[in-house]
Amino acid sequence: MSGVSFMEKLLDGVEVEWKALGDVIASLKTGLNPRQNFQLNTSDAEFYYVTVREIQNGNVVFLDKTDRVNKNALVLINNRSNLEAGDILFSGTGTVGRTAVIETTPENWNIKEGVYVIKPTHKVVDSRYLTHLLNSQEIVKEYSKKIVGSPVVSLPMGELKKLQIPIPCPDNPEKSLKIQAEIVRILDAFTELTAELTAELTARKKQYNYYRDQLLSFEEGEVEWKTLGEIGEFTYGYVAKAQDHGDARFVRITDINTNGKLIATDSKYVDISKENERFILKKNDLLMARTGATYGKTMIFEEDYPAIYAGFLIKLSFDEKVINSKFYWHFAQSNLFWNQANNLVSGGGQPQFNANALKVVKMPIPPLAEQARIVAILDKFDALTSSIIEGLPREIELRQKQYEYYRDLLLSFPKPDTAVAA
Repeated sequence: MSGVSFMEKLLDGVEVEWKALGDVIASLKTGLNPRQNFQLNTSDAEFYYVTVREIQNGNVVFLDKTDRVNKNALVLINNRSNLEAGDILFSGTGTVGRTAVIETTPENWNIKEGVYVIKPTHKVVDSRYLTHLLNSQEIVKEYSKKIVGSPVVSLPMGELKKLQIPIPCPDNPEKSLKIQAEIVRILDAFTELTAELTAELTARKKQYNYYRDQLLSFEEGEVEWKTLGEIGEFTYGYVAKAQDHGDARFVRITDINTNGKLIATDSKYVDISKENERFILKKNDLLMARTGATYGKTMIFEEDYPAIYAGFLIKLSFDEKVINSKFYWHFAQSNLFWNQANNLVSGGGQPQFNANALKVVKMPIPPLAEQARIVAILDKFDALTSSIIEGLPREIELRQKQYEYYRDLLLSFPKPDTAVAA
């Protein structure tokens, strides 16, 4: 399909007007601060807590470790979230630009700060059309900024409102929405394929999570439980400015993917010196994010090249005669860990999960032979769900690239030089 010829036929000579996002939406609000607006759920009702990490591939995906808990869940104090069908959820911090359209009005969702709620003016712009536009990283990255003193990227609401949105046939809303709907129909066909694969992958992950939690659960008295402060040492990373070239890779909080592995692309570096050589990583070292939306996310370093870890990470050091690093890594992905971490994290604009909180977390300590047996089983599940080289993740990646290619073709409207706001 030729995107240019298709768009020419679809538009049939009609005008395309670029408008600021703030002019085509009814409202834009951020999620709520947990400390000010939420309390512990004391009922048996189930509530869903939506953070940036739950926005996945155009949908809200609740993962076992953080999604849905009963008695310990945070619920909105006034029990009203004001969410409606057609609202768009947009990640404003961390992985900026993730979006999801709410298909049906939810009664039990709570939205945390860092997630924006966009209410489109439906007579002007279709929710899913706007979502496809916002999904393009090209359209948001020019307004995204790093939070001062933090590696976390943010897109302030004031900047988001400046984004220029193409509205075809602005003088005829009915025809405009028909053109938007046709573009949505084509792009949704691609996203539906991805959604089906993602649903299969999610099912596999849930299966993996179930068996992991089963293997890490022990009867009372069966194994010894200790706090991490009793068995480990924790070291904050090296504070420096990342470089495009250097002696060692500079592992930052943004370099850890959702599966607790190191992202291979977009590497940054530092030069090794006497000042930072104590921060050099060894194979199977453990790193944990201590701030931001990804607090508590734990990575195991499996690479063979020199690397130094950055200041927003904590290195966890355990006696290898007591703890198998890979055993701890699996534990750190489990509900056993996350149920504790979510209760220990401090609130505020940037959640903090520092070494003092980490020391309080308890974990089971079975014999090393049993740890190795559990690791061997869980590694097989992990390979099925997390590999980017083969299987479903690879197929999803290819489908996503195909979608992005056609999205960019179909949304390449003529744009005057003066359209971008200063």
